[in-house]
Amino acid sequence: MAAAWLGWGPDTGLLWLDTFIADVLATVVIFAFSRIYRNSSFYDAYWSVIPPLLLVYWWSQAGPDVDDLRCWLVAIVVVLWAIRLTANWVYAFPGLHHEDWRYPMFKERAGRWEFGADLVAIHLIPTCQVFLAMIPVYVAVTRPGAGLAWLTWLAFVIGLVAVALELVADVQMHRFVRDKRPGDVMDRGLWSWSRHPNYFGEFSFWFAIALFGISAAPADAWWLLIGAAAILAMFLGASIPMMETRSLERRPAYQDVVDRVSRFVPRPPKRAS
Repeated sequence: MAAAWLGWGPDTGLLWLDTFIADVLATVVIFAFSRIYRNSSFYDAYWSVIPPLLLVYWWSQAGPDVDDLRCWLVAIVVVLWAIRLTANWVYAFPGLHHEDWRYPMFKERAGRWEFGADLVAIHLIPTCQVFLAMIPVYVAVTRPGAGLAWLTWLAFVIGLVAVALELVADVQMHRFVRDKRPGDVMDRGLWSWSRHPNYFGEFSFWFAIALFGISAAPADAWWLLIGAAAILAMFLGASIPMMETRSLERRPAYQDVVDRVSRFVPRPPKRAS
């Protein structure tokens, strides 16, 4: 449906708006499948697939004066991020019967408004957040001129480090889950410096994406950071508190981790009292 809109649908005259409408249409299709199979985790795979597709389409529609080096650098970071996130999802996904524990909780709390909560909170809002965070990529691959080359390289380095941090955190968590005993809590490796190093790496990735946009349009820095800020607000205001509450309920020993280990930004742990 999204491809049909871009190929044969009405042209709004704005490339970003055309792709946003296509993105929403694709989300509605994913939502339909999630309702048919009664599993909102269908959306999880979409989260990691759409950013590189947006990038490729925007780049293909850009003019001849766009800076190819900047486009290639941001493309490398986004593709590596998508490969890591998709691989992590595939590795941990046990089958179509599995649904992220947060989704049934959202829908149960919504009561008779469950349909709307599923469509809006679980599908449309994340789509809008990711699209907003991808706007700097739109600027980076469509804005002519080299911009601030030093900032482009800084964004590239931060992006690579962020993806590497997420990858290491994923591997360490998978090993912990494989070997853990009842009641064990994760406080090893990166997880001994941050209780959520994967979220810190994810925010760092989106911050790098914002820097790519700023490098192409320095005067627009004030609004190109909004997407990364929205991702950070989601992590600190919703995702992390929900996971912390669940961990404390299921594993009382997690309180010791809370007392010693940084919540978000990695730093050396406190000594055990």
